[in-house]
Amino acid sequence: MNAHRDRTYVVVMAGGIGSRFWPMSRTAHPKQFLDILGTGRTLLQQTYDRYLPLCNAHRMLVVTNSQYDDLVAAQLPDVPRGNVLLEPSRRNTAPCIAYAAFRIAETDPDGLMIVASSDHLILRQREFEASMEKALQAATHEGALVTLGIVPTRPDTGYGYIQHREEDSLGLPGVHRVKTFTEKPDLAMAEQFLASGDFLWNSGMFIWSVRSILEAIERHAPEMYNLFAKGRGIYGTPAEADLIKAVYEQCTNISIDYAVMEKAQNVYSIGADIGWSDLGTWGSMYAYSEKDPQGNVIQGRNVMTHEVKDCIINMPKDKLVVVQGLQDMIVVESDGILLICSRHEEQQIKRIVNEVKALKGDRFV
Repeated sequence: MNAHRDRTYVVVMAGGIGSRFWPMSRTAHPKQFLDILGTGRTLLQQTYDRYLPLCNAHRMLVVTNSQYDDLVAAQLPDVPRGNVLLEPSRRNTAPCIAYAAFRIAETDPDGLMIVASSDHLILRQREFEASMEKALQAATHEGALVTLGIVPTRPDTGYGYIQHREEDSLGLPGVHRVKTFTEKPDLAMAEQFLASGDFLWNSGMFIWSVRSILEAIERHAPEMYNLFAKGRGIYGTPAEADLIKAVYEQCTNISIDYAVMEKAQNVYSIGADIGWSDLGTWGSMYAYSEKDPQGNVIQGRNVMTHEVKDCIINMPKDKLVVVQGLQDMIVVESDGILLICSRHEEQQIKRIVNEVKALKGDRFV
């Protein structure tokens, strides 16, 4: 049981589009609202389940785009509707986190806050809870901003990296002051990071006190802080929506990493081995999905394959699909759109989506 449960708030960021999972993930119904892995629970619902041992449902907040209000309500009925914070436009993670922190501070300025993504996979729940408990303990130290780092298993060029100092640990085992943040490196640099042993993947999960993050935003992103500070006394009232609309019109589009974490001196990391993936691409979904004897990941009741190997085939439930002679391909149909592309060229999907939007308009994206 989380010793800090009665002080802990979980803020789930659920406003992204997930364009690399197109055509399943679309602007009107992005990947966090989909059962990507075929488990019977959407990624958002799995995130909710994951954090319930750490936080009561009424202290869980979901920050999402205003167009997803009804989707969140349908999928998370136990989260109070007033806890769904609606963004009028997409402004990256710093405004999202500032909004949630100011909202929590209105009623509980001494609260602790976990920031979570809505579309991650974590396979080792017990280890995850232990790491979060340690992080919450670290966050009770004055001013500490804690990030959960993932112990890397390969020289991945798709993740940011955190370098930590061994000697500075707040007196807590496994907690280390962050030395540097590095954006996605090239392969040679990623191999050096892995060999050194003092780098972690940046998971994008953060733990801090509400007071600490607000002080950090005020110091390192004062313009953003002042915009949201105008709303004191308004958060939680009917006037909040108009306030947030005005704030977001003026807000910089910037991540919390750039706005705060890379500038602050009091950032700490905890290395966690929790079976984590950000499920950012079809390839990451393939890695964590059950495969048939030929290495295929198949969803759909009536998919027939002949001489098909190491493919992702995702079809509407009852559609009869016969696939012959393919290897290392992605074949996905969703809502009248069919995508066929190489598994090894999936990074092209984002470019394809932009091309579709330019040539065919918004209705296909």
